[in-house]
Amino acid sequence: MESMSPISCPTTPRWNQDRPFLTGRFHQETRASSKLADSKRFPVDSSSSSGVDQAIGCHETPLQELIVIDDLLSALVGIEGRYISIIRFHGKEDRIAFQVDPSMDLALQELAKRIFPLCEYYLLIDQFVESSSQFKNGLVNHAFAAALRALLLDYQAMVAQLEHQFRLGRLSIQGLWFYCQPMMGSMRALAAVVQQASTKHFVGSGVLNLLQSQAKAMAGDNSVRSLLEKMTECASNAYLSILERWVYEGIIEDPYGEFFIAENRSLKKESLSQDSTAKYWSQRYSLKDTIPGFLANIAATILTTGKYLNVMRECGHNVQVPISERSKLTIFGSNHHYLECIKAAHEFASIELVNLIKDKYDLIGRLRSIKHYLLLDQGDFLVHFMDIAREELNKKVHEVSVEKLQSLLDLALRTTAAAADPCHEDLTCCVDRASLLTTLGMHKDSDSNNIEDPVSITGLETFSLSYKVQWPLSIVISKKALSKYQLIFRFLFHCKHVERQLCGAWQIHQGIRSMNSKGTAIPRSSLLCRSMLKFISSLLHYLTFEVLEPNWHVMHDRLQSTRSVDEVIQHHDFFLDKCLRGCLLLLPDVLKKMEKLKSVCLQYAAATQWLISSSIDINSQSHPQKTMIRDTTVTESIFNFEREFNSELQSLGPVLSKGSQAEPYLTHLSQWILGVSKE
Repeated sequence: MESMSPISCPTTPRWNQDRPFLTGRFHQETRASSKLADSKRFPVDSSSSSGVDQAIGCHETPLQELIVIDDLLSALVGIEGRYISIIRFHGKEDRIAFQVDPSMDLALQELAKRIFPLCEYYLLIDQFVESSSQFKNGLVNHAFAAALRALLLDYQAMVAQLEHQFRLGRLSIQGLWFYCQPMMGSMRALAAVVQQASTKHFVGSGVLNLLQSQAKAMAGDNSVRSLLEKMTECASNAYLSILERWVYEGIIEDPYGEFFIAENRSLKKESLSQDSTAKYWSQRYSLKDTIPGFLANIAATILTTGKYLNVMRECGHNVQVPISERSKLTIFGSNHHYLECIKAAHEFASIELVNLIKDKYDLIGRLRSIKHYLLLDQGDFLVHFMDIAREELNKKVHEVSVEKLQSLLDLALRTTAAAADPCHEDLTCCVDRASLLTTLGMHKDSDSNNIEDPVSITGLETFSLSYKVQWPLSIVISKKALSKYQLIFRFLFHCKHVERQLCGAWQIHQGIRSMNSKGTAIPRSSLLCRSMLKFISSLLHYLTFEVLEPNWHVMHDRLQSTRSVDEVIQHHDFFLDKCLRGCLLLLPDVLKKMEKLKSVCLQYAAATQWLISSSIDINSQSHPQKTMIRDTTVTESIFNFEREFNSELQSLGPVLSKGSQAEPYLTHLSQWILGVSKE
C-alpha cells in the first residue's frame, strides 16, 4: 500500500550494536573463535601439550561417564565442555551441531548423542530470544520471546537441579537421559517454530499463524499442543491490544506496522467532495494480506467497526464503545468470546454512525433536497431560471459566464418556493465543455448519427447543477454520486428545454386558430407539433413517474431500516445506477435515437415562426407565381420535418423492443412511443 505511514523503530545504544549478544551466544561465538580447529580439537597424544586436556579415551569407562555427564550439563545450556564441542555450519541456513571426542566409549557416545538434539533446540530458542527482542522485530515477537525466555528459565532450573544431583553423586548418564526426555517434545516443537520464523523473517500475524498451525499439527500430543497454545496466547496479547484500541476507539496504535489493517494517510476526507475518483472510503483503511487465522472470518467486520468510529471522531463526535460493553479480547475458550465482543462493538459503532448522519446531519433531508433540484422534483425554480437565463444559455459553451448563471440561479431560488428550503444555498451551477453523449463516451467522430457539432454546442446542452456536500455526508453523497445525479439532470433539463420550445410553437399555432388557414400547411404543421409535443411529454412522464419516483421511494424505504453506513452507500448507489439505466443514459443506441429526435424537434420549433408567418403571408400575396413557389417551399419544409421525425420515431420502436429483452422496463417506454407514432 502506497503512502503508508513509515515505521520508525526506537534507536538502540551503540554498545548494543557492537556487542548485540551479551549472554550465551556471545560467549559461545567468542570461545569458538579462540579455539583450535575441530580436527585438532581432541589430540590423542597429550604429552607434548601440557595446556590441553588428554583424550577422554585415556580414562576408564566409569571416569569417562562422570566427565561426559559434566560436559552434557554444560551443553544443555549451550556451553561447550572439555570433550563436547559445538560446530556451526554457515550456508543457506545456519545450523549447529554437537560432537564428542571420538575416543569416548561407544555406549557413552550413543547416550550422549541422544541428548544432543535437546542441546541444539536450546541454542536455537536462546538465539531466537536474543535476536527477536530487538525493536525492529515488533511487539508480537517481543511477547513471544518473553514467553520463551520464561520457559528457558524453567529449563535452566531443571538443568541446575540435575547438576545438583550430579554433585551429590546421584546422577548417571542413563538417569540424565531419563530426566531429559519429557522436555524433548516441547523443545523440538518450539525449535521448529523459531527456526521457521527466523528463516522467513515472520513478524506480527505471521508469527501468530505459524504458532497456531503448529499447535493444530500437534493435536496428538496434548502437552505440546497446550504449550504452543499458551505461547500463542502470550504472543497475541500485544496484538490484541492493538485490536482492542481499533474496535473500541477507532484508533490504530501500531508502532511496528504489524496490524492487519493499513492506514493510507495521503487520502484525505476532503477528496470525497472534490474528486469523482476518490477512494477515501474504500482505501483510507484497508486489509493487508497477512491476517491472523483466528480473525480471518471477521476481518471485514473489524475493519468497518474502526472505520465507523474513526468517522465519528473526524466529525468531532468523540464516541467510543461504552466501558460497560467492553471486554478484554482473548483468543482461547470454547465460547469464542472475542467474536461476540467484536460483533457487539461493530453493532454499536454501526448504529451510532447511522443515527449520527441521519439525525444530526439529516441525510434523508439532503437527499430529498438533491431530488428537488437535480431530479427536477420541484421545478418551479427551474421554469423561472430558464426564462431569465435564456439569453445566457443560448450562447456558445465557451462564451457562457458561469458567474452570471450563478447569480441568475440565486435570484430564481430566492423568488420561488425554493427559498423556504434551508439547503438551497448549497446549490451551484456549472457548465461542462462537452455534450452529454461525449461525456458518456458515446460520441464518436466516425458515428453517422452524430447529433451535435462540438463548435455549435450551447449552454443548454452543457448546463448542470452541483451541490455542496460536507463531511460526513460526503461518504454517501460523494463527488462520484453527484456526477451521476448531474448526468440525469442534464438529460432532464434538455428534455424540459425541448418541451418548452415545442410549447412555444404550439402557442403560435393556437394564436392563429381564428384565422383562415385553409389551403395552407398550417394544419399539417399543427399535427406535427402535437405529435412532437406528445412524444417529449411522454418521455418526461416516463422518466419522472416510471423511473425516478418509484426508485426513489424504494431507496427511501430501505434507508429507514439500514443499520450501517455501508448499507446506506449500497442502497444509494443502487438507486443511482438503476436511475441511470432507466433514464437511458447507459444504453447508447436508445440514447442516440432520443438525442436525434430532440434535435429534430428543436429544429422544427426554431423554424415554426417562419413557417407560420410565411403561410399567413402567402394568403395575402398578390403575385400568384411567387405565392406558389413560397407555398411549395413551406409545405416541403414541413414535410421534411414530418418525414424525418416519423422515420426516427419508427426506427426507435424496434430499438426499444430489442432492448426490452434485456431491460424489461423499456417496455413501458416502448408502449408510449408506439402510441405516439400511431397518432
